Amino acid sequence: MTNPLLTDDLLPAFGRVRTEHMEPAIDQILSDNRRQIQALAKQDDPTWDTLAQPMQALDDRLNNAWSVISHLNGVMNNDQLREVYKRLLEKLTEYSTEVSQNAELCAAYKALAERDDFSSLSEAQRKAITNTLRDFHLGGVDLPPEQKRQYADLSRELAELSNKFSDNVLDATQHWFRHITDVEDLAGLPETALEGARQAAQQRELDGYVITLDFPSFYPVMTYCDNRELRRDVYEAFVTRASDMGPDAGQWDNTQVMTEILKRRHALAQLLGFASYAERSLATKMARTVDEVMAFLHQLGRKSKPVAEQEVAELAAFVREQYGVEELEAWDIGYYSEKLRQQQYDISPETLRPWFPVNKVVPGLFAVAEKLFDVQIEAQPEVATWHPDATAYCISRHGQPIAWFYLDLYARQGKRGGAWMADCRVRWRNLQDHLQLPVAFLTCNFTPPVNGKPSLLTHDEVTTLFHEFGHGLHHMLTQVEVAEVSGINGVAWDAVELPSQFLENWCWHRDSLALIASHHETGEPLPEDLLSKLLAAKNFQSGMQMVRQLEFSLFDFRLHAEFSPESPVNPLEVHRQVRDEIAVVKAPAFNRFPNSFSHIFAGGYAAGYYSYKWAEVLAADAFSLFEEHGIFDPQTGKAFLTNILEKGGSQEPMELFKAFRGREPEVDALLRQSGITDQAA
Repeated sequence: MTNPLLTDDLLPAFGRVRTEHMEPAIDQILSDNRRQIQALAKQDDPTWDTLAQPMQALDDRLNNAWSVISHLNGVMNNDQLREVYKRLLEKLTEYSTEVSQNAELCAAYKALAERDDFSSLSEAQRKAITNTLRDFHLGGVDLPPEQKRQYADLSRELAELSNKFSDNVLDATQHWFRHITDVEDLAGLPETALEGARQAAQQRELDGYVITLDFPSFYPVMTYCDNRELRRDVYEAFVTRASDMGPDAGQWDNTQVMTEILKRRHALAQLLGFASYAERSLATKMARTVDEVMAFLHQLGRKSKPVAEQEVAELAAFVREQYGVEELEAWDIGYYSEKLRQQQYDISPETLRPWFPVNKVVPGLFAVAEKLFDVQIEAQPEVATWHPDATAYCISRHGQPIAWFYLDLYARQGKRGGAWMADCRVRWRNLQDHLQLPVAFLTCNFTPPVNGKPSLLTHDEVTTLFHEFGHGLHHMLTQVEVAEVSGINGVAWDAVELPSQFLENWCWHRDSLALIASHHETGEPLPEDLLSKLLAAKNFQSGMQMVRQLEFSLFDFRLHAEFSPESPVNPLEVHRQVRDEIAVVKAPAFNRFPNSFSHIFAGGYAAGYYSYKWAEVLAADAFSLFEEHGIFDPQTGKAFLTNILEKGGSQEPMELFKAFRGREPEVDALLRQSGITDQAA
């Protein structure tokens, strides 16, 4: 029977894909690619049609198989799949290094770029060639043979270490749980969280309740549970995951893994002539220098830290007066902040939850996208997926399908935590004039439906869903037909969060909330008083949230800018230094946050976590144009679609932003949106 990972279908055949198909498929593709690359590199007079386009086809075939395998590893993880994934990761890393160091292939691309008719290629084609030549250099093509071997070894070891880091975090997260038989120990927990805890116990064939470290279980305990001891225990288990401390101390310890990753990243950067991995990271980003990034983060820090200090002082005074607690601990912050929010605004995430059932929020999200970007979105229940929780959807315009995506919303065993968008298929047109439509994976970890009731989301979770869908729209609404710069491909990493953070704004406006909020039992719209309270509380503790994100960004960037093999920086020590500089909440000595910071050690954000803040400036400034003209203004929506979403990575992000906004971005819109003003600072 044909291997389903080798078929040229619009959508993956999830109904037929098995773990045993994975290795043969990738082996076959790598073997075919190697043979064809050899021939392509030997051309005397390469053109777009004879070199770049066939290479695109080879990359696409590999991506179409690997994207499915990688996705299943994230959402249906098990021991057998994990082993196969690990082996394939090694093979792919080796292949990738081989291609990027193929001097003959690089010379063929250079010859193509030097042709007299190069300027007659489309802007997207020229950008793809320019990026490819840059990536050859960053892949070590110019290195002498011995250093090429070093580069290949470092790349392979880094892939293995990052995968190990990720596995350790997943294992540590899923291993720990707390079995509770007396419901009094969970006093304060909302009914939705109690139902989730009951369900988690039933899944383990236990009576009573089970608390886990998955976010839908962890978060309500930290926010609502009156039991301070339990909050402390859950907090400790969470912040010591994959470390030398806490209840599973040493079992999946990432301490040495982090150091080994940093060593190899630094060595890789030095081989390429960069002073640090932070410098190497900026070679593909909007920000130009290490100093520029540090100045940007410190500018935000100067403006937001005084506001955050004020907020912590206000919280401490409230807790002393109302609860007689003199010393606030890290596991108290979420709990008492929630009490303060309720006192100041008479609102909490749980109050709002009944108005955000998934079966209203998801169609509402689609309605927002439909109004803004002139598309229609429909579920395709007949399309096979990997799990009953997942559903396929088609996006069309004027009756013509333009993209597809899969939505997998709920937390479960064997599924990596967090929320993300990944590409499944990339939009591009081949030499036979066949247009492949883009397909995206959209994954979240919300509380699943319990006892026949729909899943009810917090407003934060609604925002997360909008965020990931923004990434998805960037990938799916592209009009670019060159794979390397289509959708999110080729977009500078510090600009890639622009559409995702931009779309979050529609979670905060009366007109759009009318589309996404209605009571799960009565269907009534969000009452005016609740709506007013939600909007009033928008910037509650926004200074504290800002410095927390700046802490992560500064930690990541300093770690990669300051590492040297002579005196290797200790991630925990750098984290302590950064916290001393920017944090306003004291962390306990056992805190091992870096050990589970998957974004930077396993998720592509190394020396790039600052991108969230960088892109947030772009997003806030872009949205300010909608504030001026109306949040559903068709002309402004079309301008964002044509200048940002449709262009993908075909032009530099600053040029695209200026085309949309008429000027370069300004930080003021973000500070204003966050309620952090110069007066307050």
